[in-house]
Amino acid sequence: MAFSSAGSAIAAAWERCWFVPALPRPLAIVRILAGTVALALWWSWSADLNTWFGPDGLLPVGAVREWRSPWGMSILDLARSTVVVRGLYLAIGAALVCLTVGLATPLAAPLAAAGFASLLHRAPMLAGPADDCTAVLLWCLVVGRSGDDLSVDRRLAITRGSGTPQPGIRNRIALSLLLVHAAVIAGAALLAQLKADVWWDGSAAWLLSAGSAVPVQFATVFRRSEYLSDAVTHAIALFEGAFTLGVAVPALRRVTGWIGIVGWLLVGVVAGEPWWGAAMAVFAVAVLVNPPTIGRPSE
Repeated sequence: MAFSSAGSAIAAAWERCWFVPALPRPLAIVRILAGTVALALWWSWSADLNTWFGPDGLLPVGAVREWRSPWGMSILDLARSTVVVRGLYLAIGAALVCLTVGLATPLAAPLAAAGFASLLHRAPMLAGPADDCTAVLLWCLVVGRSGDDLSVDRRLAITRGSGTPQPGIRNRIALSLLLVHAAVIAGAALLAQLKADVWWDGSAAWLLSAGSAVPVQFATVFRRSEYLSDAVTHAIALFEGAFTLGVAVPALRRVTGWIGIVGWLLVGVVAGEPWWGAAMAVFAVAVLVNPPTIGRPSE
């Protein structure tokens, strides 16, 4: 009987996690924030676009293919002139804009995710943690119906006399995927850090901030105070561990989300990776807005 009860509890938790319909608004909030971060990262490529990707650029397609995974591909591989490179780049930006504002979202979401991935696959050696995390956010949005609320699509539906947005299983799956990835990314970051001595001796905060491009020169402050560097280093590790645990425990998700939004932004600034911190903060928003279950699965 004990095994039967435990099995029933696990099955019920699994069902609540993946198959109970969720309203689209939480996912719509994530869509707007993730799209904004993606657009900022997309724009960061603009100044050196032809330098890297042009026909006479520093990254020939053949060399990149040897660098990246055999499964990696990019639509930018097809560009043989600066005009085509620029055109494809603008098309990716247009897809990201449509996703962010929620225009033709069912089409814009996969195009934006695939387009953003094309940028990263065209220059994998240039992609950073912010790019990788943002790509995950975009692919999770493909699963759900984030355009059903807080969007141009929703305004157009209202003019056609459409009713209120309805909950759906796809929204729940997308939100759960965001939670899983949030926990996995934070947990993986913590495990990777704990393999390095600098996270045990407290000097990691100083090393991370030494190359920071943000206005506040944390490295100087940490160099003057060993105790402060120790405290910040260990606080980052504790925060990442607490965030991983908090995402996994439903009762802790609301407070975890609020702490995560502030914490990831601060960690990003200290580490000199503010856009990575912003992308992780979007994951924290997904944790915060993840709604309670509203019923049993339905089609």
